[in-house]
Amino acid sequence: MAAMKPRTGDGPMECTKEARHYVMRIPLEGGGRLVVELNATEAQELGEILIAAIVPKA
Repeated sequence: MAAMKPRTGDGPMECTKEARHYVMRIPLEGGGRLVVELNATEAQELGEILIAAIVPKA
């Protein structure tokens, strides 16, 4: 029988590199986590979009 672990959204946002992809885990309000699997190209595009959104344009 598998061990039962509580599912909570507690913990930091994290991104780990696995064999052929990146796995990003984002805590959600109300509990739980959003888990997104990205390949290298998608991760690069996401990074560029996030940087463009937070860096003020001159």
